[in-house]
Amino acid sequence: MAAVRPLRLLLVAVRRPWLCCPRRGAVCPPAGQIRAAFLRFFEEKHGHRRLPSAPVRPRSDPSLLFVNSGMNQFKPIFLGTVHPRSELAQQRRVVNSQKCVRAGGKHNDLEDVGRDTYHHTFFEMLGNWSFGDYFKEEACSMAWELLTEVYKIPKDRLYVTYFGGDSSLGLSADEECRDVWLSLGVPASHVLPFPMKDNFWEMGDTGPCGPCTEIHYDYVGGGRNASALVNQGSPDVVEIWNLVFMQYSREMEGNLLPLPQHHVDTGMGLERLVSVLQNKRSNYDTDLFTPILDAIHKGCGGPRYQGLVGNADVARVDMAYRVVADHVRTLCVCITDGIYPGLSGAELVLRRILRRAVRFSSEVLHAPRGLLASLVPTVVEVLGDAYPELRKNADQVMDIINENEVAFLSSLERGRRIIERTVQQMKPSTDFPAEVAWSLYGNLGFPLDLIDLMLEEKGIRLDSAAFNELVLEDAERKARGPQEGQQLEGTVVHLDVHSLAQLQRDIPATDDSPKYSYKLGQRGQYEFSPCQATILMLYRDQCLQKEVGAGQRCGVILDRTNFYAKQGGQASDQGYLIRLGQQDILFPVESVHLCGGYVIHEVTAVETLRAGDQVQLFVDEVQRLACMTNHTATHLLNFALRHVLGDSTEQQGSHVTAEQLRFDFNIKGPVTVEQLQQVEKVVQDVIKRNEAVYMAEVPLALARRVQGLRALDEGYPDPVRIVSLGIPVETVLTSNSQAAMQTSVELCCGTHLLQTGAMEDLAIVSERQLVKGISRVIAVTGRQAKQAREAGQCLATEVDSVSIRMKQRRSTSLLEIQNLSKEVGQLTKVVASTAMPQWQRKELQSVLRSLQRTANTAIKKLEVQQAEEKAQRLLAKHCNQPVIIDTVPADSLSILMKVVNQLCDKSPGTSVLLLSPQDSGEVLCACQVSKNCLPTFSAADWAVAVCTQMEGKAGGSPVVAKGSGSAKGMQGALTTALEFYRSKL
Repeated sequence: MAAVRPLRLLLVAVRRPWLCCPRRGAVCPPAGQIRAAFLRFFEEKHGHRRLPSAPVRPRSDPSLLFVNSGMNQFKPIFLGTVHPRSELAQQRRVVNSQKCVRAGGKHNDLEDVGRDTYHHTFFEMLGNWSFGDYFKEEACSMAWELLTEVYKIPKDRLYVTYFGGDSSLGLSADEECRDVWLSLGVPASHVLPFPMKDNFWEMGDTGPCGPCTEIHYDYVGGGRNASALVNQGSPDVVEIWNLVFMQYSREMEGNLLPLPQHHVDTGMGLERLVSVLQNKRSNYDTDLFTPILDAIHKGCGGPRYQGLVGNADVARVDMAYRVVADHVRTLCVCITDGIYPGLSGAELVLRRILRRAVRFSSEVLHAPRGLLASLVPTVVEVLGDAYPELRKNADQVMDIINENEVAFLSSLERGRRIIERTVQQMKPSTDFPAEVAWSLYGNLGFPLDLIDLMLEEKGIRLDSAAFNELVLEDAERKARGPQEGQQLEGTVVHLDVHSLAQLQRDIPATDDSPKYSYKLGQRGQYEFSPCQATILMLYRDQCLQKEVGAGQRCGVILDRTNFYAKQGGQASDQGYLIRLGQQDILFPVESVHLCGGYVIHEVTAVETLRAGDQVQLFVDEVQRLACMTNHTATHLLNFALRHVLGDSTEQQGSHVTAEQLRFDFNIKGPVTVEQLQQVEKVVQDVIKRNEAVYMAEVPLALARRVQGLRALDEGYPDPVRIVSLGIPVETVLTSNSQAAMQTSVELCCGTHLLQTGAMEDLAIVSERQLVKGISRVIAVTGRQAKQAREAGQCLATEVDSVSIRMKQRRSTSLLEIQNLSKEVGQLTKVVASTAMPQWQRKELQSVLRSLQRTANTAIKKLEVQQAEEKAQRLLAKHCNQPVIIDTVPADSLSILMKVVNQLCDKSPGTSVLLLSPQDSGEVLCACQVSKNCLPTFSAADWAVAVCTQMEGKAGGSPVVAKGSGSAKGMQGALTTALEFYRSKL
């Protein structure tokens, strides 16, 4: 163990002793010193290795949106999946301060933030860990020493809890923990037992778990006994530290087994600790937040923060202060760690956090645009010393916040006008219409809590029942699948032949060229041009109409549009349109289709729509950009496949959505691991070169002369659109040019990136044969590709760990090899279902198949050995008997059956029936009848008679049979077995 250093090193920067007492004038240590003292205490005095905080984006853990506790990065150690040769596996004592986010998923504090003074979306978790090193006595002793001697918290204000036991699980009270606290001088009245829900920690439904002990602090003090307030939700008595003792493993069956190695996992929220040491009842009154609150006040110029909550906070000004202060911390940390506001998963949660902060900033604090981003330097000043990565990308964080704020403020203003207008039209004592709320939620991206808050301010309730019905209808519509969707489209947006003929007589085809009107801005962001249009005709119930009433779904035909209609394998755009002069009424565009040159926008009319209405169109730019990225990636993938597999490889179909791309192609044999790797490398090389994407319309006859043109056999219009990666279309069209042989050149009507670098990465996450000779690959790009690679690397480490343990196993331990076999089986399922590079999946599956064969062979060999030993003992016991009826210990029915087989082989004239009681209360049964006894005596009948006696079931053949039953009938079953044998022979 490392040499113990003097404790005075911990507080060298503090000139006066740290006191945590209620009297005025006490010295309050700053948060930075409190954090540093915790880390130095464990590092310098108790020999812990200090580790930096992990990013808040989980490392290949699909069960989490964000890192939400200090132990997340150490799960491989707790689960035993850590690579034995890794640095992490060598750790025994660790300390750190971990960045954590609890918003979305199981642990979600988002809705509570701002309403009180202690909930946060981002917080810091101070923790110390022991991995098979010290346990309860040392952990409790260190915690008590730090709190009472270093932080100088009065001992009479501290209460500790311990696990009081659970008779249903056969767990006794954790008296060891209780006695440790008593030995440290904690009064018995301050050491309190609590049940499983309070003092037993579990990682999940299965896995490491154990009792915990919590330390609680009494804000009031004064010598009172506050034990009755512990764990009762009192704001006067709060938990500050949780020490978890991992000593069990929760098995699939629900039972608990002792862990071979005990671990300690402790967690103490820095914000709560600082409020205690700075004698503050509110976390927001500590120096972790006051600089940010001051910056908010300076930026908005309104009243100062007063710390009011509930009804006392009349205008919700203080709630807004807390929301903005908390959320900007979360935004800074998440964006720095690579999580950006987006459309799904953690990115969607972060977008909601940003929009919630923007709303409170603008609507409640009346702050100018840009306030949120202007707070970033203050956050960096507060947290930058502890997390230096925050200082590196502050400008990028500010840009991302500003861009998202501008976009949302526009939507927010429109949404506010919609709510105001709707409220004015409502009758008294009525609920806010669900249809309007659904439109705000689905089309403007309004989080539901914001809608509720805006209505709550006006004393109005949302019609929740009707809203929930709309949610269910939407979920059902999505779940119905393509067949129902096609039926719906056929009645709403696909023109019948008569309507199409009428249109062609009277109305020109839709000009959809504005869908290609976009460019790169100065900062590299895509800018989409606005589009104004006129409604020419409406289509509903297989009939062209001049007018459609409110609430009806219809097809809208315009003179021009910037919406991309579903074609060429690319999904259609989504978005909304508004009538000129009525900016607060949104008509959501749910899908777009092309029929006979007419673009039909599927719209639900929230008010009456008429032919001749002037409208402005708004495409969902995030979804469009994702489709552009994946469509360009599809072209590049097509080129890479031909480059690696040969020119005979031809595209058979594709489908592009915002989430992924799918590509079908012909191939003679299976795609190998090496070929998949090569294809990805070809794509990645083009991405790294950030090649320009050239697009131009050319006469079809001229396009047909292009050598190596990669295109499907489709009926293209004339002129056709050529998309070329890296080489200008003019060069491609040059006579005898070979340019199209060296890059991707295709006929395509889709929308594309202007430069390949925006793809960032491409990972093929699936490859399978649809039919012989046709393969399908699915790929993802950008951040999804990165996540897939991280997941693959994590699983590769786990497979490597199992492989090493398989080689190092004890050759005689059946239980060990059975557990390894189970682990291989579980890993096989995870590898098959996780989004990861397909080449890596194939490699891991090959390794796992080999490991499973090795395990099965070893298990069979050990089972035969055990069966032989048990059979020898039974033969000695029942020497030369015509029947053997007995009990024998066996771990499985397979082993029991082998014992029966061995006995009959060694004593051919003997009939055998064996029972084996299990720890679970089940009794296994196996039997075999000598051929001399057939057909009078049947093994199947024998087993059924015996297992029926044990309230169980059995089955088999006349020669061999097996079954099971309950242990309470086992003695009677043995008697039945002998009686049945005698009755037949």
